[in-house]
Amino acid sequence: MTYDKASGRLTLQGVSPVTVFFADRPERIAGNMPTSVFVPFWSEGKDSFAKDNPNANLSILEKDKAVADIVVMLRKPVLKGEDLTYDVKILEGDMPAKGGPVSLFIDIIGMPLTPLSYAGVARRTAYRRAVYWR
Repeated sequence: MTYDKASGRLTLQGVSPVTVFFADRPERIAGNMPTSVFVPFWSEGKDSFAKDNPNANLSILEKDKAVADIVVMLRKPVLKGEDLTYDVKILEGDMPAKGGPVSLFIDIIGMPLTPLSYAGVARRTAYRRAVYWR
């Protein structure tokens, strides 16, 4: 990953072609969709991430170092090949200019109709998913 402090752009390089999602409320679900399909969902619907930018935790893994966790607000995703770029606002933590492998966990709490929420995923049956009932 790279971060350009001047522009506030975070680039995840070599991003997975598959985005994994899960939720435990209001129902437990888990599944995946192509990352190339996930990115256009960003601005879809009246409760979209484009209208109410989500917070996320970026965990940066570095050999022989503790995991660095940075809380960010994500905006304007752009997928070009295997690189996924976001405009970010850092809410907590110190973002390095470069880092090793990362995991990005997007918080969808409070956004019931987002594409990756239960309601949003339930509208799209074309993607592989698993549903766990209590």
